[in-house]
Amino acid sequence: MAFEDQLNALIYFHLQEHKSARQTIHDLKENEFARQCIAPEDGISRSGFQEAINNRGLEQLQSVLQELSRKAAGILPKEHAELGDLVAIDGSLIDSVLSLYWAYYRQGFKKAKGHFGFYINQGIPTGVHLSNLCRI
Repeated sequence: MAFEDQLNALIYFHLQEHKSARQTIHDLKENEFARQCIAPEDGISRSGFQEAINNRGLEQLQSVLQELSRKAAGILPKEHAELGDLVAIDGSLIDSVLSLYWAYYRQGFKKAKGHFGFYINQGIPTGVHLSNLCRI
């Protein structure tokens, strides 16, 4: 599974609003569009998919986000330029993920903790940091 295949599968996962990697893998095998346009040419097993998602791609995904953010910043106008660069940081719990470091916030609820930066003037993300938090 090449990084481009991985990126396409992650985008497909979120666009289809799947609740698990299993749903995505099923689609990559059974759905004609997903099989032809999203899945790797040779197909992908569940273990191969999860191995790729869990063990590689973070640096590449960070690079993709940074490059898209840089390009968008050069195109989108600043709504309140007189205020300078306004950046907001949001700490959110994420429950729509394939697999990550899980944080246990309440018994029975598994969620990942993400910290997201946004340029307020242009409405674009600047960065993402996922935390491996313990029970609180």
